[in-house]
Amino acid sequence: MQSANMNVMIKAARKAGRSLVKDFREVENLQVSVKGAGDFVSRADKEAERIIKEELRTARPTYGWLGEETGTEAGEDPTRRWIVDPLDGTTNFLHGLPHWAVSIALEHKGEVVAGVIFDAAKDELYHAEKGNGAWMNGQRLRVSGRRQMIESIFATGIPFGARKTLPATLKDFARISPLTAGIRSYGSAALDLAYVAAGRFDGYWERYVNAWDVAAGIVLVKEAGGFIEAIRGEGPIADAGNLVCANPQLFPELASIVRTWD
Repeated sequence: MQSANMNVMIKAARKAGRSLVKDFREVENLQVSVKGAGDFVSRADKEAERIIKEELRTARPTYGWLGEETGTEAGEDPTRRWIVDPLDGTTNFLHGLPHWAVSIALEHKGEVVAGVIFDAAKDELYHAEKGNGAWMNGQRLRVSGRRQMIESIFATGIPFGARKTLPATLKDFARISPLTAGIRSYGSAALDLAYVAAGRFDGYWERYVNAWDVAAGIVLVKEAGGFIEAIRGEGPIADAGNLVCANPQLFPELASIVRTWD
């Protein structure tokens, strides 16, 4: 059974997803402004966040808010906040690549307790609540059962622009790639985590992420039986700015490798 909060989250994600799909079909006509090197924001992105915010605030007006486009807003209830990325994979979206998602998470007392990731282009809706498992379109999700790195595929994000994490990420590639069946970089942290939960990827790490990129995926991976931790730092994983996750068999080795240069 889904909670009332989960029903609200799914409704908001689907509504925003429908709006994004309409714009994706006419991506060449989007009005785009540049936020930074390789980091774009579109009219579609802002409209999706407006839709989500309206839906969530109408249903739960006392909850706090953290959104990629609109920032932080305190709520009357200091223990709960929504964490939202209306369009994770914006660069893919603007280049006509159908790999992007809506991400909505609910945090309670610093812990992410529910998450929805909607891959609207493929009509795959992932959701999870603490204690209730992880699901995609009604199917229960489990992380992969692979035990050997050489059989496994991992995902990461490649730093763009002049981000300082590039040297460490290249070192990660140099050590991890020879041990594995491959490394993928698809441009959406939310979907990378959803794919780990679904067993499509065996693990994922990234050295620079925002809370809205990964919050929903954290609870998905946990509820699918995976291990997930910050690469470094203490406190809530979503706020650490970095993370590593994998199935239980592979997590110790992957985590050890990516922590080598910290």
